[in-house]
Amino acid sequence: MPARKRSAPTGSVFLLSVVLTVLAFAVVLLGEVPRSLIVPCIVAAAAAQMLVHLSYFLHLSAAPEQRWNLLAFAFTVLIIAIVLGGSLWIMYHLHEQMMGADPMNLVSGNPHAVGHP
Repeated sequence: MPARKRSAPTGSVFLLSVVLTVLAFAVVLLGEVPRSLIVPCIVAAAAAQMLVHLSYFLHLSAAPEQRWNLLAFAFTVLIIAIVLGGSLWIMYHLHEQMMGADPMNLVSGNPHAVGHP
């Protein structure tokens, strides 16, 4: 009988996943955490939950037999980062170009204002 890798029982992993979700909601709803720490707490809980899901539910690991799956996942993360970063960059610059037309800037001679020769 071949030796099997031991892993955490599915019920406890599911419970950990639920606890991380409830933690993120509790940080916001209870109001006990300072406002400046709410977003970092939610991001930390989300990152921990992603790691739990990737390792226990999707069985993604650094094992040699998982190399192609890990590479495909890394490529997916790269593409999502490029699309998201590019979209935010484009929206920021569109906002600057469209909303930067302040009437006071037209008079002041700001070279970045819309309508400047």
